[in-house]
Amino acid sequence: MPRPLPCGTLTPVFGIHLLFTLQPYELFIGLRYTRAKRRNHFISFISLISMLGMGLGVMALIVVLSVMNGFQKEIRERMLGASPHLEVVADGGRMYDWPVVLDRVARHPQVAAAAPYVSGQGMLSFGQSVQGVMVRGIDPARETAITELSSKIKVGALEDLREGEFNIVLGSDLARALGVKMGEKVMLIAPQGQITPAGMMPRLKQFRVAGIFEIGMAPYDSSLALIQMNDAQKLFLLGDAVTGISSKLRDIDLAPRVAQELQSELPPELYANDWTHQNSNYFKAVQMEKRMMFIILSLIVAVAAFNIVSTLVMAVTDKQADIAILRTLGASPRSIMKIFIVQGVVIGVIGTLTGCLGGIALALNLDVVIPFIEQSLGVQFLAKDVYYITELPSDLRYAEVALIAAMSFLISLLATLYPSYRASKTQPAEALRYE
Repeated sequence: MPRPLPCGTLTPVFGIHLLFTLQPYELFIGLRYTRAKRRNHFISFISLISMLGMGLGVMALIVVLSVMNGFQKEIRERMLGASPHLEVVADGGRMYDWPVVLDRVARHPQVAAAAPYVSGQGMLSFGQSVQGVMVRGIDPARETAITELSSKIKVGALEDLREGEFNIVLGSDLARALGVKMGEKVMLIAPQGQITPAGMMPRLKQFRVAGIFEIGMAPYDSSLALIQMNDAQKLFLLGDAVTGISSKLRDIDLAPRVAQELQSELPPELYANDWTHQNSNYFKAVQMEKRMMFIILSLIVAVAAFNIVSTLVMAVTDKQADIAILRTLGASPRSIMKIFIVQGVVIGVIGTLTGCLGGIALALNLDVVIPFIEQSLGVQFLAKDVYYITELPSDLRYAEVALIAAMSFLISLLATLYPSYRASKTQPAEALRYE
């Protein structure tokens, strides 16, 4: 008597073991069953639907994850293009011994460049327009080594921020909201005021617009204003103090470790904050959304796997006589199981490969496909006033493609086990009774 196949063995590992022990005739018959027969074309039609469903699910997973990777990469690059990788700040926003701190930060092996800066809030007024802004006082000569702001200037130059001239560089959206152009003067209102008989009066200072930059992210383009660091010290009544030290790292992925190492060397009133900490909520949210989208879109693959189960159940019913003949010729229940596993796995593999190829092709050409769809439909998917970026980016990672393909293969393999097991339990006498 052949050894029985208990239900406890119906696992993907067991199915993989059966695939590695295939006999030539088992592979031949399994492949033969995947093709259409004169007697029943409906089963082949369901097989085709299963392949297409598997391919659609795999393609959707690859494209969606590539787009989410692209968003994460694009926004990270734009964030770090306008802000430093690591900052050292002081309690109360005043760092008096900043040259010593600057030297200590610059000596770290992972720090490529460091510079002091002044940061504060204010209001810009031009004509009848008033906008709240984040004012950042920088040293233009040092800032070019920290951020990419100098390359984002559309009009003017960052070097025009010279001490005592009270020039200002505005974001493109901010300049547009104020209605100001190059060379015109705006009024900057600082919250640090002066005490007068009439009460506290804010400090006012006229600045000439010497440049307009565009980073491509609304939070920066609409609310950031750059001035010279010494001018900012005078405006915010800091004296010789600065707000903090900004730095650029050689490897941005090591930012948390560098911040921890610097923190151990700094006085307790100073704090080292890296870019992952400053934007932690955003990146955690993106990572969680990516996991949830992976789980949700995996359901498409699972639905296609149910179609494989239906296909094999109908195939087993249709092939009862064939199974009985094979059994009488000496085929073991395990061989019968392998035949139908081959049939289901072929459906899954073809669907997975089709989805992988389609997903890779679409992910690599989104920059062409999306503009074509937008022009054809007359719509814009990513409005600039709503989203950080206006183009749909894509960052295809082949490690994720391999993971999706492996998951799809295992799901399709698991879907074949129970119908194949039922086929192996077919009794020849019962199957041939009415033939």
